[in-house]
Order: sequence, then C-alpha cells, then structure tokens
Amino acid sequence: MSEGVSGKIKVLIVDDHHVVREGLSSILKSKDDIEVVGLAVDGKDAVEKARKLVPDVVLMDISMPRMDGVEATRQIRRENPQIGVVVLTMYAEEELIFGLVRAGAAGYLLKDADSSQIAEAIRMISRGESFIHPAIASKILTGFSHLSEGKAMPMKGVEPVHNLSGREVTVLRLVAEGKTNKEIANSLDLSEKTVKNHIRNIFGKLNVFDRTQAAIYALKNGLIDINSKQ
Repeated sequence: MSEGVSGKIKVLIVDDHHVVREGLSSILKSKDDIEVVGLAVDGKDAVEKARKLVPDVVLMDISMPRMDGVEATRQIRRENPQIGVVVLTMYAEEELIFGLVRAGAAGYLLKDADSSQIAEAIRMISRGESFIHPAIASKILTGFSHLSEGKAMPMKGVEPVHNLSGREVTVLRLVAEGKTNKEIANSLDLSEKTVKNHIRNIFGKLNVFDRTQAAIYALKNGLIDINSKQ
C-alpha cells in the first residue's frame, strides 16, 4: 500500500455525523504520519471520493443513509483492493461484522476507541496488516468457527483448492491467529520481508485480497483449525 508524496498515510474519513467527522479529522491531523485527504458524508459519497482521492486507508462508519458501510466497503475494495478499510462499529451492529469481513474490511474498532488506538489501527492497515479490537475479535472468531463447521456460505468466487507449501500453511495459521508480520517473523525465525513475500504468495494462490479473507478461506476449507495448538 503506497503512501502520499509527503510520505504520510492518506486517510478518508466516512461518517454521516458532522461532529464525528470533524472530531476524527482533528484527532488524525495531530499525527505527524497521517494526512486526512477527505471527508465523506455517507457510503455513496465514500465510494466516489475513494475513487477520486485513492486514499491508503478509509475510516468507515457502518450505519449511514443512501449506502451503508458494508456496501461501500465492498465497492471500494472491488475497485481498488489496495485501499485498506478500518470500520468503526458499535455492539448494536455486531450482526454486520461478518458482512464487513466478507466485504474486505481489515480493521475493526469500537467507536469509543482512544486516539492512539485509532492511529495505530490506521498504521497497521496501511502496512497490509489487520487490527481487530478484542471485543470484536471474539465475534469474528465465532463466525470463523461456524465457517469451519460448514454453517456459513463459502466465499463467493473462491474455489476450495490450493497449492500452498507447508511453510505457507504455517504462516497462514499465524495470520489467522491475528499475529503481525513482525510476530510471525520472530516465531518462525524469518525476516519480515520473507514473511511479506509468503503472505503475498498466499493471497495470490487463494485468490483473496487481505489477511481476514485468507483466514476465512483457510478455516472454511480445513487448512487450519482455530482450536489447534499447532
């Protein structure tokens, strides 16, 4: 994921509440490595501005008029898979979380997250990693469990075949556990560059665009087991 000419992470903020948009903008503008390139008032506006501004990361609300965050995420990711999406969610919207996973969101934050957590999530997603708030992670893992038991629909357009090497399966397992590239590198005694190469190869072989989709695929097709200690 590329950064702007200034070297800063370009962020598009999407929320239908003016106060929330301005508040998030104020928070992020105080960070030396983040640049707010635009504000969108709803999902439809987000898709149009993402197309025009091509941000590195979109900070996405869920419940909005005209087009919700799920559909906006799906369209943005379909048009430009390199754009990372961080979702701001609430407990009342838990039923939408798995839809967002399938749409391609890679970060999940509660709306009461502090400024440092929001900034760190944006940085991680800009590096191609994932960020999931612990309270939301349990919901996603529950969905993963249902997938592995065949209770959920398979990912559209993804066939249950793969040609991953043994090392790639090991890396994929660690990705599904939420490990960062650095943590995976330390665990396997590899360089971070090598881990990035493995992950890029995994995405290509599985025909997925991010770490969350890769984990879903793996669990659905029995490549890994979240209950495994391996």
